[in-house]
Amino acid sequence: MNGASDHPHDDAPEDPARMPAILGLDGGEAPCLDCVLSSRIRLARNLVGFAFVNRASPQQLSDVVHRVQSTKLSGPFESGVRWVNVQATTAADRLLLFERNLISKPFVEALHPRCVAMSTDETSSVMVNEEDHLRMQMLAPGLQLQPLAERMFALDTSLERGLEFAFHPRFGYLTACPTNVGTGIRVSAMLHLPALHMLEELEKVQRSAKELNLAVRGFHGEGTDALGDFFQVSNQTTLGRSEHDLVEEFTEQIVPRFIEYERASRRALVERDVASLDDRVYRALGILRSSRLLALDESIKFLSRVRLGVALGRIRDIPLTLIDRLLTEVQPAHLSRATGCELGNGRDDRVQRAEAVRGALR
Repeated sequence: MNGASDHPHDDAPEDPARMPAILGLDGGEAPCLDCVLSSRIRLARNLVGFAFVNRASPQQLSDVVHRVQSTKLSGPFESGVRWVNVQATTAADRLLLFERNLISKPFVEALHPRCVAMSTDETSSVMVNEEDHLRMQMLAPGLQLQPLAERMFALDTSLERGLEFAFHPRFGYLTACPTNVGTGIRVSAMLHLPALHMLEELEKVQRSAKELNLAVRGFHGEGTDALGDFFQVSNQTTLGRSEHDLVEEFTEQIVPRFIEYERASRRALVERDVASLDDRVYRALGILRSSRLLALDESIKFLSRVRLGVALGRIRDIPLTLIDRLLTEVQPAHLSRATGCELGNGRDDRVQRAEAVRGALR
């Protein structure tokens, strides 16, 4: 979900056999794509000598921006980095970055001096003056938390050579929000859990999350709603735990537990009533292929069901790459950019969304 085509409703249908696989950071196919849409590692850091963002003056925040921009970014940014002055961009451009998960919702809506650095492949970004002075994040498809963490720690180490981060010998890295104090790390995975929803067992997700002290958020993380049975699961606290322990726990215990629940539910759907399952999946595909009006929430819902059918092998002529790409392209700013129409034009955007999806799934 990091990029988008400028021509989502080109007349030429795509051949699923020719579409590339979703690759992992090691060059092979990304693992656990059936249930894990993406992995994310985020670090929060603040600079010594500056007040937290919510207490800093506009001049202080501008100074933070200049200080960070003058520091070399390593890792995924070495092949190229693009700095965006978010304060000077249009609402449509800010929303586009948000839909690609490069910036957060509060960062879109803020009014103070701020900027974001993005790697050329749009898998990594550094938000300057979000809730903290620096919010570094890296994304990858499937379950790839370990390799993401290694890249993030390398970036963090390189930045500390040029910037002095606020650190307390007892409490660790100091952050604006108490839940981030300590390591400042957020480990998260975007999970696709349609079978648990169909079997009315999403309570398992909530119960497991509560037991493990996890946060369960919506389609774009904090402050957003759940759409299409996609849920972001992340750690709630970082104090008293090492970064490596948290990443290992998520990789080997927490995310596999949710995957196990979802895969067991999918097997149950197939074994109990495969006709009902196929009806839901193909009915969703039929709506997407024939609708003339599609709202955002219903397009995500139906794409979620089709994604389940593809993952289970019930639908064989559509690849996951196409479905995952559409999950981004149906969102308002991407649709506006592809069609050349202004955001929020009411009925027209539903017409254009339906046309784009029909063309892609033809």
